[in-house]
Amino acid sequence: MFGIGSTELLVILVVALIVIGPSKLPDIMRTLGKGMAEFRRMSTDVKSTLEAEVDRADREHRQTEAKKELYPEKAAETAATVDTTATVETAAAKPAETASVGKDAPHA
Repeated sequence: MFGIGSTELLVILVVALIVIGPSKLPDIMRTLGKGMAEFRRMSTDVKSTLEAEVDRADREHRQTEAKKELYPEKAAETAATVDTTATVETAAAKPAETASVGKDAPHA
């Protein structure tokens, strides 16, 4: 446990007992134990979430690579379609922006 032997731990507890006092020591130890348990729980949750996200990203990457390998012409068509769709969406958005500016402008 943190490289502390049983003798060192005993010395730390005796010093804590002298400094803090016998009446408050159990409450402080209980609070410290709860805090450490919560920290372990949170670090385990973060670790599992991180591992799950890495696995998901790896799985998606392998699926994409497999699709490119199995359907090379399909990947080229998909890339061209995405570029065309982006151009069409940009062109369609411009008249809407102009129309909204015209409605807000004061009439002469």
